[in-house]
Amino acid sequence: MATQKSVFDQPQAATVTHDEPPTGFEQWTGNKAFFGHPSGLSTLFFMEMWERFSYYGIRPLLVLFMSAALMSGGFGFDRTVASSIVGIYAACVYLASLPGGWIADRWLGLQRSVLWGGVLIACGHISIALSTVFAHSAFFVGLVFIVLGTGMLKPNVSATVGDLYPEGGARRDAGFSIFYMGINTGALIAPLITGYLGERVGWHWGFGAAGVGMIIGVIMFKLRMTPTLGPIGAASTASVAEQTKVKRITFPSVAVIGVIVLLTILGVIHINPVALAERMGYVLLALAVVYFAYMFFFAGLTAGEKKRVAVIVVLFVFATIFWAGFEQAPTSLNLFAHDFTNRTVFGWEVPTLWLQSAESFFVITLAPVFAWIWVALARRRLDLSSPTKFAIGLAFAGVSFLVMLVASNRIVASAAVGEAMHVSMWWLVICYMFQAFGELSLSPVGLSSMTKLAPRRFVGQMMGIWFLADALGNLVAGLVGGHVNPNNLSEMPLLFRNTAIALFIAAAVCAALVIPIRKMMEEKTSA
Repeated sequence: MATQKSVFDQPQAATVTHDEPPTGFEQWTGNKAFFGHPSGLSTLFFMEMWERFSYYGIRPLLVLFMSAALMSGGFGFDRTVASSIVGIYAACVYLASLPGGWIADRWLGLQRSVLWGGVLIACGHISIALSTVFAHSAFFVGLVFIVLGTGMLKPNVSATVGDLYPEGGARRDAGFSIFYMGINTGALIAPLITGYLGERVGWHWGFGAAGVGMIIGVIMFKLRMTPTLGPIGAASTASVAEQTKVKRITFPSVAVIGVIVLLTILGVIHINPVALAERMGYVLLALAVVYFAYMFFFAGLTAGEKKRVAVIVVLFVFATIFWAGFEQAPTSLNLFAHDFTNRTVFGWEVPTLWLQSAESFFVITLAPVFAWIWVALARRRLDLSSPTKFAIGLAFAGVSFLVMLVASNRIVASAAVGEAMHVSMWWLVICYMFQAFGELSLSPVGLSSMTKLAPRRFVGQMMGIWFLADALGNLVAGLVGGHVNPNNLSEMPLLFRNTAIALFIAAAVCAALVIPIRKMMEEKTSA
């Protein structure tokens, strides 16, 4: 059995490799201590839960805070500006997963990347919470820390989950579904706490509470990672020369980011968030094209590995479309809840952010059901392929925006006759229910697919590519999300209608490609 290592030790060549599935680690991969799954899944479950608590605790609060009037303690930004900033921030969070996966693969290893990512995220939340004491610049510095930390943590915690299941199959899909419950547990609890504190006590009390959650997560992970994960993901097997190369690129890159942030704070560089978000979309798309071209032509992949990457490309496109709709939750749907929803229950007004918990509630409730369905179908040899599940997820997301189209048309119709109308909260609850159906059909399956299809030596990077799809989706959602505005009601139904149409078209195209993609996946299995 491999020797256990401290998380602060230098990587050694004798530890777990990502060039091939780990072997000889049955103690870590074969036990069933956590609901029939390896005990290491519990460690990763809770780390991801607290990281998502911190992320979803502040993300929907950002657009309300930045668009709030100065006299209310906010920045007084225009809604399109505030929404674009949220989109840029969320896109950068997921974009950072690409270098984060590379650093883990070629330098730190998965475990240390997760740990130090959590530390950076905690520092970011502390900076945001203290921005009222020091300066508004601390707010944006905190966002930068969170971006860097999440890039280190997010892809690598998911990749480590994949390493717990070297056998692959339906059990891995079920494991990712349970892991996904950790994500949504954090997303469920966070708005209830940060929403109340942020909206009713003070904005920065909400931001600070999210930071406390991340600190708890870091402490728990540090205490449990060695006993439950052992050598899995403990270190990279890259050579000393490769590690030195990564360090020489990483440290100057971080320094450049720091200089840009400083110049922006000093007013030397002026940024238009809307224009920046639009240009970032083209940059991210170009980045994806360049990376996949590199994988096909310069990464030295075998024919079978190239077929796997081709499947990843297709799933990447449809995932981007899905997230462009789904990630409107903190922008357009959040603003809809704030302005057009009757949130009064027994004479008490529910905080806006509490409605953000609805989707996560459905995911937590239904995740075991979906996990059971996938396993049951597999036992009956009726296992649905990944593209089939993607098509189902896209269709459910389309239905969710049809619900919002009906609700927004009611508001526009009432305004046309001079009535001020607020619709029931149930419209948003039903919308989030269908989005939960879509998320459970697509997201955990996508995570699992990346670990199954990615060439082993590129697994961390491929997890980063998966989150690049989320980055593009967040950017699009941020650009369109600010168009929910009481002063321009006509834009709202158009936004929801166009989103629904795009999702339904994507679902139909994905369904049409099920058979060709399934054949490619079968070919790679025999390759």
